[in-house]
Amino acid sequence: MKRRLLYALFGVLATLVGVATGHFVAALLNPASSPVLAVGSQVIDLTPTPMKEWAIRQFGDRDKAILIGSVMAGVLLLAAVAGVLARRSLRLGAGLLLVLVAVAGFTAMNRPTAELVDVVPSVAAAISGVAALWLLDRTARPAATRAPAPTSKPAEHPMEHLMPGADPAATAPSRRGVLVATGALALAAAALGGAGRYIGRVRTRLENISLPAPADPAPAFPTGLESQFDGITPFRVSNEDFYRVDTRLDVPIVDQDEWTLTIDGDVDREVTLTYDDILAMDLIERDITLTCVSNSVGGKYVGGARWLGVRLTDLLDLAGVGTAADQIFATDVDGMTISTPLALATDGRDAMLAVGMNGEVLPREHGFPARVVIPGLYGFISATKWVTRLTLTTYEEKTAYWTERDWATDAPIKISSRIDTPKALAQLEPGEVVIGGVAWAQQNGGVATVQVRIDGGGWQDAELGPSAGNDYWRQWFYRWDARDAGQHTVAARVVDGNGNEQATVRATPFPEGASGIQELIVTVT
Repeated sequence: MKRRLLYALFGVLATLVGVATGHFVAALLNPASSPVLAVGSQVIDLTPTPMKEWAIRQFGDRDKAILIGSVMAGVLLLAAVAGVLARRSLRLGAGLLLVLVAVAGFTAMNRPTAELVDVVPSVAAAISGVAALWLLDRTARPAATRAPAPTSKPAEHPMEHLMPGADPAATAPSRRGVLVATGALALAAAALGGAGRYIGRVRTRLENISLPAPADPAPAFPTGLESQFDGITPFRVSNEDFYRVDTRLDVPIVDQDEWTLTIDGDVDREVTLTYDDILAMDLIERDITLTCVSNSVGGKYVGGARWLGVRLTDLLDLAGVGTAADQIFATDVDGMTISTPLALATDGRDAMLAVGMNGEVLPREHGFPARVVIPGLYGFISATKWVTRLTLTTYEEKTAYWTERDWATDAPIKISSRIDTPKALAQLEPGEVVIGGVAWAQQNGGVATVQVRIDGGGWQDAELGPSAGNDYWRQWFYRWDARDAGQHTVAARVVDGNGNEQATVRATPFPEGASGIQELIVTVT
């Protein structure tokens, strides 16, 4: 039993060496081709929509980390089996490891934009993993010369049939040798994995890029309520804290000097623009709130930022849009596709190809070199990050990633509000309690009123924070005289500039966004 467990550990350690080597090589070439990330991305594509939504609701920003952890757990379980097989036959154990790596290599090459070089990390993982298993197996077996085994009975134990006079103690495997080998390989795996992460961080740094001043700048940005009331979300969310929801387990490493944007399809002329071409155009600066369709009622996948970019209509005018197209079919550098209704992207709203965010170069995590930003539409039909192609076409001719999975094709953002403070189940002291949060109502006249309800009573108007335009959210607060001890329910809703009230009917995010009133319970002690 001890020897079986030892070999199971060998299989796990050999696999970790292979995974770390593959990750290190991928960091030098293409992070998406890292064996574990490649398998994880394939799992995302194959996961049914209800399960994806469940994972986002349950795990939030940790969903990708949990996915990678789950993939690794499955891989290491099979690796332990490979180690146990290697105790009987090194070929069998190594064969199972090669099967695992072959799966990773296949998924890496199955990406829409995969190139032959993307299989190199898997090859490196295979070589290093099998070599590590061979070394561990060699260290753990006796080194004595064996006499030919009788043909009538095969050897049942590696210590059988020693040459006459051989000392079993002298020919037994060295415990120190096993410990040295396992320790060295563990250090190698840690070093390679750490080096891969370090290289990834270095490659994602953006330096020596200066953005031009906007030809059409946004007005001065007002001071938000967060300076007055603790707990209310900042009026402008920093780049580091801005939510990120996408199907990527890595951050694409795109060189701005090699990146291009192509506009093709139903156009008068195909146009290809470089990064410098984009920066040379007239840029606009706008304050726009984005939100993800996966955002549940009261959820955190929403944020306001100041964006810098080129009007989408200016880009389309360069190509000349034809008469048949009804969608913009956007493709990112890795083949991910998102479709946007052409009519909504060109109806006068400040749709743009963004290159800057909050006064800085667009971060790689949020789409560098360029991404699409369209106010009033959920991100899954409007916010293509790392975009490299805009194809004018029809929904009948081309179907994008989310459309294939039965999400809506026309998905305007639903007006909504969120309570940031107090938190659900909070214990409150008697007296004045500030209830506060954010609300948004894009393309519907903006936020006109936010109202608060206590214990199912009448709706009371809250006070609004400053405005940064109808495409931007509003902060709000309400002073509640919490004099009665016990449990209380607190709810909030928004009314837009056209008199539309936030929907009370509860709906899940699939297929066109969540709806309902956020209501939470607090206790006055």
